Formats: sequence, structure tokens, C-alpha cells
Amino acid sequence: MPVSLAGQLVVAISSRALFDFEEENRVFEANDDRAYMQLQLERLERTARPGVAFSLVNKLLAFNTPGEPPVQRVEVVILSRNDPVSGMRVFRSAQQVGLPIQRGVFTRGQPPWRYLRPLAANLFLSTNEADVRSALAAGVPAARVYPQSARASDAHPDEVRIAFDGDAVLFSDEAERVFQSDGLDAFQSHERDHAAMPLAPGPFKPLLEALHRLQREPARHMRIRTALVTARSAPAHERAIRTLMAWRIEVDEAMFLGGLPKGEFLREFEPDFFFDDQTGHIENAAPHVPAGHVASGVANAAQGTP
Repeated sequence: MPVSLAGQLVVAISSRALFDFEEENRVFEANDDRAYMQLQLERLERTARPGVAFSLVNKLLAFNTPGEPPVQRVEVVILSRNDPVSGMRVFRSAQQVGLPIQRGVFTRGQPPWRYLRPLAANLFLSTNEADVRSALAAGVPAARVYPQSARASDAHPDEVRIAFDGDAVLFSDEAERVFQSDGLDAFQSHERDHAAMPLAPGPFKPLLEALHRLQREPARHMRIRTALVTARSAPAHERAIRTLMAWRIEVDEAMFLGGLPKGEFLREFEPDFFFDDQTGHIENAAPHVPAGHVASGVANAAQGTP
């Protein structure tokens, strides 16, 4: 029978999101790619340090259960602009730190996002903004990883913790457009008047659904805990909650912060990753937790996202 990834949560991730290749990347940016290739080859036996998304990937892979037959719930694929030679170090480092990653696509500078569709990826994490925007335009949940983000806390070794913004991430940007055009009072009024009407899905609803399915079949030593962390406050909170209820998806925690900075709240939640559509929130969160920018919705329209 042909191999299939059907039914699995598939995470596609770039080399720099998984491992800390910032020093090597500076060589790449200062020279041609051959100097970078040579450096990676010279460092083949040197295990790369964990990158921003390492904890998330490591914990998700713990949902797979060895045995006869093995139970495969999560697949992680390297999807990288690296060249194949440099890709050897990525696989070698993964092996050295115990990450059972078998598949990778290396495109030597060409956009790799087009391979997301045959992978049926549920998530794409990359440091390359153009690739993330292309992935989102193709309907794949994607975020630009901030390499300078804090690494995940090791306080919850048996729990994958993921935090999501609401509007333009889990939900559509319908309400955000009202806020941007008419202000806070109009936003609150609009959401109060539409409290019983579920919001349309945002780009990360498919990932939340996939996590919810995984959550219903937990591994022996790993669980999932999710949080909605939003600038909404009462009365606009109700529509967000009712939308999740209409989708039959539960989150474990919800923070309606009414515009308060998110970083310190996220520091207390200690997620393995946080997703938000506004760079200001990401910059506030990054000193505390691993963070990624979702370049979707009206807040990102000026940079070219519809």
C-alpha cells in the first residue's frame, strides 16, 4: 500500500524555525550560498542548538506511540530554502537530539511553500515572511517565527501549550475591520449586536480543529492545553465564546485583556508557541515566549495581504 499522511497532524517547518542557525545565516547573508554550504558541512557533526519552535515540535512528536504497529498521530517535515547539502546537518541534528523526523524538502533558495499542498500540512512555521504569506494565501495556517523569541519554558514537560489570538487568527477579521475603520465603540456595539452570530473561520481554525482531534486521543505522557489570548473585552467576549461553541471546539483558557499588553499574561501561561496577527503583540510577547506572526487580515493589508 502507498504511504499516506492522512489523518495525521502535519507540521511543516523551516530549518531556522526548528534549530538556531542564526550564526550560519549571517554567513549566508554576507556571502554567496556556497560559503554557507561549506560552513554547514564543516559543522555536520556539531549538533545545532534548539530553535524557537523546537519545544513545540518535540512535544507534538511525543503523541506518536512506538509498537507493533506504531501509532502515528503527528508528522513533522522539514520544508526549507536550504540546499540539500545543508539539509544533511538539519537531519543529523534532529537525529542527535532524538527528533524522529524522516521527511524533508530542500529547495536551495526557491520558495518551498508550494509543497505544502501535497503534504496536506496543518501548520507551516518559517522565518521567511514571503513564504508565510504565500502559504496563508494558499489556505495553510502559517506563521513567521521570530528567531529572537524566548525559548519555551520547561515547566510543563507533559503538556503542549499553544496560545492563539482571536480576530484574524482563529476568527475572520470581520470585527477587526470594524475596529480599524470606526473605532472601539463601534466595534463593541457591532459585536454586542452580533453576539449570537458565529464569526467566520480565520486562517488558524483548521489547526485548532486538528489539535482538538489530537486532544481527544491523548498520548500516555502528553496532553494539549490551548488558550485564547485576545484584546477583546466584555461585551465583545461573548461572540468569541459562542463562535467556539458553534464549532464544537473547546479552549482551556481564555484571556479577554481589553487592550492590555499580552506579553506578561503569556509569560504566566508559558506556551510552547503563541500566534498573533499584529506585530506589536508579537514584539511584546517575544521576550517572554516563542512567538510567530500570522500575516493575515486587515492589520496586515498595508504589507500586501488582502
